[in-house]
Amino acid sequence: MLGRSSFSRTGSFRPENLGPNVLALIGNLCFTFFVLGVLIFTIIAATYEPEDPLFHPSTKITTFLTSKSNATFKSDDTVVRTGENFMAPNQTEFATFINMTDVVNLSEGDNTISDASDAASSSCEGPIDCRDPEVFHLLMRATIEKFKDIHFYRFGKPVRGLDDNSCDMAWRFRPKEGKTASFYKDYRRFTILKSENCTLSVGDIGEYHTGVNARKKKKNQKPGFEKNGKKEVNSLPVVGEIVNDTLPVVESEGSFSRGKYLVYMGGGDRCKSMNHYLWSFLCALGEAQYLNRTLVMELNICLSSMYTSSNQDEEGKDFRFYFDFEHLRESASVLDAKQFWSDWEKWQKKDGLNLHLVEDFRVTPMKLNDVKDALIMRKFGSVEPDNYWYRVCEGETESVVQRPWHLIWKSRRLMDIVSAISSKLNWDYDSVHIERGEKAHNKELWPNLDADTSPNALLSTLQDKIEDGRNLYIATNEPDTSFFDPLKDKYTTHFLDEYKDLWDENSEWYFDTTKLNDGVPVEFDGYMRVSVDTEVFLRGKKQIETFNDLTNDCKDGINTCSTATS
Repeated sequence: MLGRSSFSRTGSFRPENLGPNVLALIGNLCFTFFVLGVLIFTIIAATYEPEDPLFHPSTKITTFLTSKSNATFKSDDTVVRTGENFMAPNQTEFATFINMTDVVNLSEGDNTISDASDAASSSCEGPIDCRDPEVFHLLMRATIEKFKDIHFYRFGKPVRGLDDNSCDMAWRFRPKEGKTASFYKDYRRFTILKSENCTLSVGDIGEYHTGVNARKKKKNQKPGFEKNGKKEVNSLPVVGEIVNDTLPVVESEGSFSRGKYLVYMGGGDRCKSMNHYLWSFLCALGEAQYLNRTLVMELNICLSSMYTSSNQDEEGKDFRFYFDFEHLRESASVLDAKQFWSDWEKWQKKDGLNLHLVEDFRVTPMKLNDVKDALIMRKFGSVEPDNYWYRVCEGETESVVQRPWHLIWKSRRLMDIVSAISSKLNWDYDSVHIERGEKAHNKELWPNLDADTSPNALLSTLQDKIEDGRNLYIATNEPDTSFFDPLKDKYTTHFLDEYKDLWDENSEWYFDTTKLNDGVPVEFDGYMRVSVDTEVFLRGKKQIETFNDLTNDCKDGINTCSTATS
């Protein structure tokens, strides 16, 4: 007994027990590997952040918009490309512009000019009659002669300017080499000179938007000149028109009670990046359109700290600061949340309006098709990422509910600043986007970026791409623009901050946004800056990007070029 091995005290290792023991051991090992596999998969799923497809070049974005892939967004301070960036220019529409020959033919065919000229001669000392057809044709000819890099599509009738020798006139145009499907409106002040024999000539044409008296068409004003009598195209953005983004109002109790509504409440999307916000908002808008319901939307948004000068999330921002609410309101059925809840409180009990509550994002829009209640409320919890609005549009919903990107355009107030900068450069400039900032300091992920975007490297790279002496607009996140001073030896360089007067306290933008914000001045924040900077860049005749054009580094860091287009 004492000489036996201790192992002999149990029957576990007896020959007849080896088979069952081995099977049990294998089973335990398999279960252990299974648990480890589930744990590893859970960690990967929780931390994985796929690339953000919204910030690829436009050719890639178009592919993305028609794809069926999900996207969980990571932080990115790049500006969101919105609906107007994806609109294909209508070449037939843009081809019928007004040229000098059209104005000459118009002058020769207008029998009133000779009579008007005689009248002008008899009153040579009197004020300029801006309504005179001869004056109208003179101003059109002078405008076409001066602005050789744009095409004109409509001229409005001139009106009296500041004094007896000035007239204001408006026109619709777009740059000759414009790559975006947009029209622009300008209105300028003309100083008119009169010679001894009463011959009229244009002495000076004012700066962008100086002809304020011609901005808004007057009542009973005769139409101006538009080639072939073309009808106005409302499907394209017109930058420079007066913005009317007042909130929609329900006409009556009856129309409110007959309506069907969808509202999203709570969730973790607030104060996230702007691309995250839009990805979720457009999911809600897409579901509302699928269900044929009015989307109840909150115009008060939170701006992420990545765009603020305080480096803190900032509440109280208005959707209309950043996006074209007038276009959204006219193209889709939306209602301001504050207005909606006020009406709901007044009429819900009286008219027996019911609410259908949905608290699980996995309840698909298809399952809500037959809901008859007046209001469907999706309520989101506090656990991220399951409380993100865009989760509603994942899975099987992707192939059914499409995000209506064409409904979101950038604020026309911001785009007017873009137009003003481009006009100051006569729409004749090249542009380069130079991304530096934190990426230039991170040699592990971007080993060559700092050197490739140094002034000497830029001069070497750009010499084969941009002609000497050209106006060069530099869109950059480099805070010290004097860093690029060596480029001034070959180019006339321009930066966003040269045009601060377009958003300072004396600007039209400042006046309009302050009025929109109940008298409280609005900061020209980081997102607005990036938005304007990017759009001015996109209007350059030649556009040079940081990644691919200036450096071989990948946009999202080393070894990511195969998965993310730079």
